[in-house]
Amino acid sequence: MEPTELNVLGRFSCRAAGRPLILPPRGERLLAYLALHRVPVRRDQLYGVLWGDSSEDRASSNLRSTLWRLPRSQGESLIEAADGHVGLAAHVAVDLWRVEGDGTDERESHLLAGDLLPGWDDDWVAAERERYRQLRLHALEDLCARRRAQARFADALRLGLIAVQSDPLRETAHRQVIEVHLAEGNAGEALRQYEAFRRLLHSELGLPPSPAIRRLVDELLDA
Repeated sequence: MEPTELNVLGRFSCRAAGRPLILPPRGERLLAYLALHRVPVRRDQLYGVLWGDSSEDRASSNLRSTLWRLPRSQGESLIEAADGHVGLAAHVAVDLWRVEGDGTDERESHLLAGDLLPGWDDDWVAAERERYRQLRLHALEDLCARRRAQARFADALRLGLIAVQSDPLRETAHRQVIEVHLAEGNAGEALRQYEAFRRLLHSELGLPPSPAIRRLVDELLDA
């Protein structure tokens, strides 16, 4: 059986055998919450998170209705419910979980997908979104360094620039981009990246760049 693909990075989607599954809004939020929680959760926990303004009886009814309305994937349920707990079925593969795995090309494609559930304003999404933002930035920088070491400079530059765009004041991201330019022999581009970061840091925080990033371009500045 092919895994069912549940995507929470970038636009939410659920696909089975290459085709999208149409989910009701409550179903989307249930699957997303379980994906972010990673392990089965108690039913009463779902009541409070997804239907906190309802009575327990009403919330229980809403959960039963949501579970009943979920489509099946290749004849199998998307949800496993047992012993008062609810979780994703074993055949459901979540892109977020793959990002948290090893540094494969598949992981790279998920990193490029974007933020975690953009546009969702639920409190339980916001906390996880910030955690993922930090994980993603570190992963982008790590992969940028790997691609630079492999002389895959175009891929390295793309990863580094995405990290810079995600957090323009993050010095380590700018350092990765500068190091890619230097590895390619593009001294002018390296200087332009450094100067752009120096001006931004001064404008936003009134601070100079650190000695670590300055050392990357010292020889160029002194030439």
